Formats: sequence, structure tokens, C-alpha cells
Amino acid sequence: MTEESAKQGLAGQEPEDLAKEAAEDLDKLQAEVDEHRDRYMRLAAEMDNLRKRAARETDQARQFGIERFAGELLGVVDSLEMGVAAGAESTAEALLEGSQATLRLLLGAMDKHGVQVVDPDGEPFDPQFHEAIATQPSATAEPGSVLIVVQKGYSLNGRLLRPARVIVAAAQDS
Repeated sequence: MTEESAKQGLAGQEPEDLAKEAAEDLDKLQAEVDEHRDRYMRLAAEMDNLRKRAARETDQARQFGIERFAGELLGVVDSLEMGVAAGAESTAEALLEGSQATLRLLLGAMDKHGVQVVDPDGEPFDPQFHEAIATQPSATAEPGSVLIVVQKGYSLNGRLLRPARVIVAAAQDS
């Protein structure tokens, strides 16, 4: 290799041209790196904003999730207040009728929002939905069935809120 060919460098280019080309390539790569870094920073900021927005929406859902249900209960409160106000001058029959109407309003509001009554009278005992507080011999009821509902239970969209408290029928001794 001659001294002249060594000066020309790779593929017949001058060393100065190679350095200039390498600098241009380096500038292009740096611009690409900057563009990717900028994209990354924007995406990271967008993800952070999304997390914050989701957290805010979750907090609001927790705080105001029962807003419609609470609005439905206002009618029940109004009915109870009217009953209390009229209580001194009303007959027992009128108070009973008003209480029954208020109970219907309350049960309607609960049903509208997915709260169902668990009233297992006469049904087979189910430990997933019923809490047995006693057993009692019975000649008329099937052993293992609910004989008396002491306290109704409630579920919310199929999920148990409170089990029904029941007395279960036992076989009668002969």
C-alpha cells in the first residue's frame, strides 16, 4: 500500500470527507435520538396524566356513586317526615297505612338500584344466603327448610349484603 492510497482512505475518499460524513451521520443519529426522547417524554407525561385522571374519576365515583340512590331515598325521608308531623293527630290505621306506603317507596328505591330482599320463608336452608340461629321441630315443614324468617337478608346485584337470619325446621321426634 502506498502512502498516497493510505491518505485516500476507504473507498477512495479523503480522510477529511470521511470525517465530514461521519459528523453528518452523527448529527442525524443525534436528531433521531432527540426525536425519540421527545416522543418518550410526551408519552410518559400522557401516561401520568391518564393515571391522575383515572384516580380522580375513581375518587369521584366513590364519593358520588350513590348519588342516584340517595336521591331516591329523599322521597322516603319526606314520607317519614310527613308521618311524624301527622302522628299526633292521626289514627293508628292512618299511621299504619302511611308506614306501609313509606316501606313500599323504600323497597322500590332499593330494587331500582339492585338491592334485593332475601326472604327464604319455606325454602331449603342455604348457608350462603341464610344464617341459622336455631332449629325447631316441625310436623308441617320439610326438615332442613326455613321455618321462620327472623330477619330478612339483602343482596346487592347478587352479592350478599346481609344473610337472612332464620330458624330451620328439624325432624319431629316420634
